[in-house]
Amino acid sequence: MCRNIIIRPTTTFQWKIRETPPACLNDPSLGTHCYVRIKESGLRFHYVAAGEKGKPLMLFLHGFPEFWYSWRHQLREFKSEFRVVAVDMRGYGESDMPTSVESYQTDYLVTDIKDIVECLGYNRCFLAGHDWGGFLSWLFATRYPEMVEKLIILNCPHPSAFADHIRCHPGQLLRSSYMFLFQLPRIPELLFSINDFQILRCLFTSQRTGVRPNANQVTKEDLEAYLYVFSQPGALSGPINYYRNMFSFVPFKEQDLRSPVLLLWGGRDAFLGQEMAEMSRLYTTGYFRLNVVSRASHRMFQDQPDIVNTLIWTFLKEGDGRKNYSNSPPKIMLGGRAGAAIGENK
Repeated sequence: MCRNIIIRPTTTFQWKIRETPPACLNDPSLGTHCYVRIKESGLRFHYVAAGEKGKPLMLFLHGFPEFWYSWRHQLREFKSEFRVVAVDMRGYGESDMPTSVESYQTDYLVTDIKDIVECLGYNRCFLAGHDWGGFLSWLFATRYPEMVEKLIILNCPHPSAFADHIRCHPGQLLRSSYMFLFQLPRIPELLFSINDFQILRCLFTSQRTGVRPNANQVTKEDLEAYLYVFSQPGALSGPINYYRNMFSFVPFKEQDLRSPVLLLWGGRDAFLGQEMAEMSRLYTTGYFRLNVVSRASHRMFQDQPDIVNTLIWTFLKEGDGRKNYSNSPPKIMLGGRAGAAIGENK
């Protein structure tokens, strides 16, 4: 990047606002685009919903830097048995984007989830979260256990496990060093925009951080969907503001997370060490299952959707909650090179 700045300074600091969304964002098989204005903040949230109204709610919360479309494989998969809803979280996509950094404090983000569930006409849900969505899902299930039927977390440790681990492991501190860069004003947004959003492209396509090769790779149209969303004016500040508030969060120590938990982990996560996944069971008091898919990346639900969906189906059918389904999940072998499942119920 520094070399490009010196050799091609003009083109380096150019980027293009995408005017037209790619067709994949309006694919009817993914669901219907809807909006809801929540009562606590008055903010308007965009979401895509599929499945019959009145069926149990399965709510999907995305991570950084993503948006509702990241759950495309799960929207198609689970709409047969659930009312599936993938939200653009506060500051993302077509949802409202408050401009102040303080608007992205953790308490506000957790309250957003509660208000969204209630505005959709439900008092309970099956909650699935990845990355930042996973972080908030852990907190929501602890604060509002009566509202979570079952909790599904993808590649995000329990917040207290992360806080305890990073203090004692320099390697994880190095992996998470970008979080400190994100504390700076304006500079992170500029870096993401350089070379027409080259960093964003790399996050989804590079060998180290991208959706794994030889799997369900991000297509050119998929990538254009992300570029369309994040190239809009001001679209990067809201997502980065999540990080600008994260050090004000005080990890909770009470171990009262009672909801059944499925923690899915990509064994080739470039950002988070697997040790924290195994530590996370210490912060729950109910049913806990950890499954590690050895060849999957941080975005395992995009590069190994069939395996991830099968593991979720299995979790939904076992233990408390919904036990009988008219549609059986697909059967996929998890052993060998395709993936490995580890961990049993606590």
